[in-house]
Amino acid sequence: MWIDINAYTGHWPYKQLYKNTLSGLLERMDRFGVDKACVANLSALHFKNTQSANESLQVELKSLQQANRRFIPFAVINPNYPAWQNDLEKCLKLGFRGIRLYPQYHDYLPENENCVKLVEQCKKEGLVVALTVRMVDSRQRSWLDIPHVAGTEVGERNLRNFMPLIRAVPDARYFILNMANGWSVDAEDVELLKSENILFDTSGRSIHFMPDLLKQYGAHKFAFGTHSPVLDYITGMLRIESLQAHEATEHEKELMRSGNALRFL
Repeated sequence: MWIDINAYTGHWPYKQLYKNTLSGLLERMDRFGVDKACVANLSALHFKNTQSANESLQVELKSLQQANRRFIPFAVINPNYPAWQNDLEKCLKLGFRGIRLYPQYHDYLPENENCVKLVEQCKKEGLVVALTVRMVDSRQRSWLDIPHVAGTEVGERNLRNFMPLIRAVPDARYFILNMANGWSVDAEDVELLKSENILFDTSGRSIHFMPDLLKQYGAHKFAFGTHSPVLDYITGMLRIESLQAHEATEHEKELMRSGNALRFL
């Protein structure tokens, strides 16, 4: 069984995407034998009020006969928006299973007071909180895309940037998606990442060090993710399937294919 914890429907203003609808995603899932996918509306990253994009995702889900058994909806919430509590309540009623946060696109720091409150509320409601380290490679970004993010000089983040939030709410459940930049964190934070409910997906550029990462964190900390349709669909899968027997057992591979995601969801 395969579960993709990092997929999208919707549009990206600076690039034409391929198969960027739920029906297009379903075609890819069927082609590569993927059973389920956690999906959010990509368009929400460029909306100040993200709720309209969440509701559009819900409409799209209702239009597909297989949606209930193939897709796990995630809402995009902007804690900088005054009505974020109402948005979260609506998404809970609509059956969303988690949220995705984009501090770099909604211009706040992860340790922002409202962001911490939002994650604490998600913890109470049993929602997974997904943190996306990078959306696109900044070397290929449009001149209209974000030139910077709050508290940094570049439009990309790394794991260290999200540690204040994880330390503030350590017992929430986190997906950390598209890990493209440095894994370097303090030794104390490494132990925190090992001990808490955190899953890294396999879509990010840095994940090509999979054998080393498995030694450091263990196979129970990783799950299949594609970052589709922004990235290609197959690389995240190959990072699991290409592991040799001395690098990961078949049981460990099955945990990464779906077992770990099932445990969270």
